[in-house]
Amino acid sequence: MHRKSEDQESELALLSNDDTSSITDPEIDDQDLEANRKDVQPAEKSAAPEYQTPNTVKFLWLTAYFGFSMGITIYNKFILGSFKAPWLLTCLHTTFSSIGTFIMMKRGYFQLSELGRKEHFILVAFSVLFTSNIAMSNLSLSLVSLAFFQIIRNTVPLFTVLIYRIWFSRSYATATYLSLIPIVAGAGMCTAGDYHYTVIGLAVTIGGVILAAVKTVTTNRLMTGSLALPSMELLFRMSPLAAVQSLVFGIIAGEVPIFYDAMVDRTQNGSLFPTLMTTALIVGNGLLAFLLNVASFNTNKIAGALTITVCGNLKQAITLALGIVLFGDFSINVLNGLGIFLTLAGCAYFSKSELDSKRRAASK
Repeated sequence: MHRKSEDQESELALLSNDDTSSITDPEIDDQDLEANRKDVQPAEKSAAPEYQTPNTVKFLWLTAYFGFSMGITIYNKFILGSFKAPWLLTCLHTTFSSIGTFIMMKRGYFQLSELGRKEHFILVAFSVLFTSNIAMSNLSLSLVSLAFFQIIRNTVPLFTVLIYRIWFSRSYATATYLSLIPIVAGAGMCTAGDYHYTVIGLAVTIGGVILAAVKTVTTNRLMTGSLALPSMELLFRMSPLAAVQSLVFGIIAGEVPIFYDAMVDRTQNGSLFPTLMTTALIVGNGLLAFLLNVASFNTNKIAGALTITVCGNLKQAITLALGIVLFGDFSINVLNGLGIFLTLAGCAYFSKSELDSKRRAASK
């Protein structure tokens, strides 16, 4: 229930990757595959990329994404719990993503595309969207209770399908829409608690949810739409911009003294072992965030933006269950238990619906 400013941090790290020239990934057409474009006749429409991906590949990337996402949540809570500096942590994550993708580029895993001024502007705007999403989350948490923030945040899948419907004229199977009901409702039950909010807080929180959905859809579109960037390249180009912006926000928010005090507390009078351990923990967190980003972008590209948001709600339920079973973090009530069950059942139904949609697309 006390679950997550960490959930944001996974989103912060936010990024991941898939590269048409390096990571095992199906080829994506250069044309705009994700939208049901009105200028294309029905016979010419291609299935969405997530319906062209082999199930085994999709399952492996989903497993990697979910595992790394859970890993960084646990890491941030139980290992880096004293570092109350989300902006600087985001700067750390995106810096490691910049370094990691740079090394991969130098080793020949991907090559940079030739982009014009318009494309560079789009990428800068995307990095601003990324940091704005974090800013809205932090602002929301300062205006509403954590439980209220989480229950509103669980509606991201609904806003995702709404964006696809309104902006790209794309619809999903009826079963997919129905599966979102237990997924959203169940995740809300998992986070039931003290709901406290103001009108301004409610507006900001809903705005943050819309922004999160826009960010997720935009990430997918940059890799599967007309620009069709390899996800490793997208991560490489976006991460340095996001790192600089996060550092600036961290300085403005006064996080540098907080981070410095936390480091002093951990290094214990400058003795060598605590200093090395603290350094190793920070480096480990950055590496894990890089792996999460790689898995996140790959999963978004081959499984779809909606699936990524559904995974976020599933993570909410699994984190609650793990907190109870493994860590005894808090007790469970009937509402929480029902929420976990509904979320798991909804995700199972969602998976079946998407598999059925893929079979229908393949038979056309």
